[in-house]
This record gives sequence, structure tokens and C-alpha cells, in this order.
Amino acid sequence: MKLLRHGPKGQEKPGLLDANGKIRDLSSLIKDVAGESLSDAALAHIAKADPESLPEVPEGTRLGPCVGQVGKFICIGLNYSDHAAETGAEVPTEPVVFNKWTSAICGPNDDVEIPRDSQKTDWEVELGVIIGKGGRYIDEADAMDHVAGYCVVNDVSEREFQLERSGSWDKGKGCDTFGPLGPWLVTRDEIGDPQALDMWLEVDGKRYQDGNSRTMVYQIPYLVAYLSRFMSLQPGDVISTGTPPGVGAGQKPQVFLKPGQTMRLGIEGLGEQQQHTKQA
Repeated sequence: MKLLRHGPKGQEKPGLLDANGKIRDLSSLIKDVAGESLSDAALAHIAKADPESLPEVPEGTRLGPCVGQVGKFICIGLNYSDHAAETGAEVPTEPVVFNKWTSAICGPNDDVEIPRDSQKTDWEVELGVIIGKGGRYIDEADAMDHVAGYCVVNDVSEREFQLERSGSWDKGKGCDTFGPLGPWLVTRDEIGDPQALDMWLEVDGKRYQDGNSRTMVYQIPYLVAYLSRFMSLQPGDVISTGTPPGVGAGQKPQVFLKPGQTMRLGIEGLGEQQQHTKQA
């Protein structure tokens, strides 16, 4: 299934994409695409519904972030060998973990704000993993049982704030609008191999990122198990698993976002996003 959230900011309702590409409202079945609605049992219940029996959502309705009530937005840095190479960094001996604040989350096509005083706002197409079953000290062999599905993430980043202002990466990663999620949460049964997905990103029509999740250093089962050693994972948590090469900071010379530009990005089987940039 392709689950989504539709409607004005802060008033999103649950929905799904039917086989004909129409959005159907799920409010009669679940309160939100969030929390316990992401369990295997809840997803199986939703899957039994006849989409044509559900109300059709008008075309042009805004899409919100594909998962609601996110408790943790966890990110993995330098997790693609070819991206690490373009930045001149060594492949880390353990996953690099940082956070995006949940206030960064926005819809897949919402405007992205360039922060005040920013000179180095950058893009990163990433494969998002959405937790459906909570757990702690999860065995790697069981890790995929804890995954509800996948989504596209744009890990928008301000490189000066991230790397040149001392301290952790977090202040360059969690600015408002720096976490578009969606357009939909694709349940794990629809993705045969999440480690073989083409990924791409364009700015103003120029293709900068053109990679594949196969070059991920630490793969999804390992990441789920690894993170669960340091925190309990809970339904609705989002793990953004790293980016392939082609970020602005890796260009020669470097290229960064300016107000008035358009980003388009997508992942095979997971849909596309499009954001316009504007000054905060």
C-alpha cells in the first residue's frame, strides 16, 4: 500500500493512493498514519478495505508528511561509500548518528526555507525507514519485522551551521522545513529489495544526484538493530539512511541553494517530491 496524509498543515487526514492514482480518505478506518496504525495488524486491516468504497480526495489537495506524530527523526551520516569519497571523508567504522528536530518535518511539496544568514544550504535525497513495531536491543535477523515501510526524505542541510560552527551536526540539519517526508509511506511488502533502489535529485532541472541504495555502507537491518542499542525505537520513528553522491558541497566548485529555485527528487517505487526554495 501507499499511505499518505492530506490536507492543510496541522489538519492532515489519513489516506491512501489507489491503483488508479487517486487519493482516498482513510478517516473511517484510522485516525492518522501514525503510531499504532503502523503495526502489521493495523496495516493488514487497512489492506482489507476496498479503496473504491472510500471517499475520493479532490485533485490538488495538499499532501502532508506521510507519517504523523513522529517521535524521533534519526539520521545516518556518510552512509554511502561514494558520498563519503566525494566529501573526502573516511567511511566511518560505526554509523554516524545525528538528529533532525521533528519541527523540521514538512510535506513533500512544501516550500523549503533558506535560513537567515545561510550561505550553504544543500540537498540530500535519502531513503527513509519508518518504524512500525517498537523495540529495544533488536536482533539484526529480526530487524525488518520492525519496519512499517519506506519513504523519500530530503535531508536539507546547512553546511556552515553543520560543520563550521562547532558542536554537533544537529543545528545545520534541523532548521524548519529541512525534513520533507513523502509523498507516501510505501509498506515494506511492496519493496522487494530496499538495497537496490535508484535515487535522484535535480535542482532547476539539472541532475546532481543519481545513485542507488546498493552503495549504502550500513544497510537497513543493521541500522535498525544498531540504533536500538542506544534508544528504544517506537512506531512512527523515522530513520533517514544517508545520501548518494552529488550534494552541493561535493561539487567543484561547490553549489548551494538560493531562494527561488526548485528541487525535484525521487526514489524508485517511492514516488517524487518537489520543493521551491524561499528566504526565511
